[in-house]
Amino acid sequence: MFRRIVPILSVAALASSAVPAMGQRQTLGMLDALDRGSWELRERGGDARNMCLDSGRRLIQLRHAGATCNTVVVQDEADEVTVQYSCRGQGYGRTHIRRETNQLIQLDSQGIVNGVPFSVSAEGRRTGSCPG
Repeated sequence: MFRRIVPILSVAALASSAVPAMGQRQTLGMLDALDRGSWELRERGGDARNMCLDSGRRLIQLRHAGATCNTVVVQDEADEVTVQYSCRGQGYGRTHIRRETNQLIQLDSQGIVNGVPFSVSAEGRRTGSCPG
């Protein structure tokens, strides 16, 4: 009986590692499609912040930039993503990003960083190439 199970398990393992079928998107593909370059994030009723964006995924952890965090994708649509993340000993957050174009997004993020709550609601707009 064991000999019959091993080939079945091998086929199942190969099938699960196969490339997604045509038409299926990779997780967070919308963020990967955002144009790279210099972006301005303008908080509603607040300041503007400029950043050089090499990947739209950097927008997920604005208040935990550079921290190693565990993430859970809550929503992954063609023009919207929502991601929850937890950074051991540093806090957590939940970020929702809606794409209007590959150069214009709406972002909402809230959570706790080092014991202090934060909430960000901003519009992001590509402004050109990164300096340098």
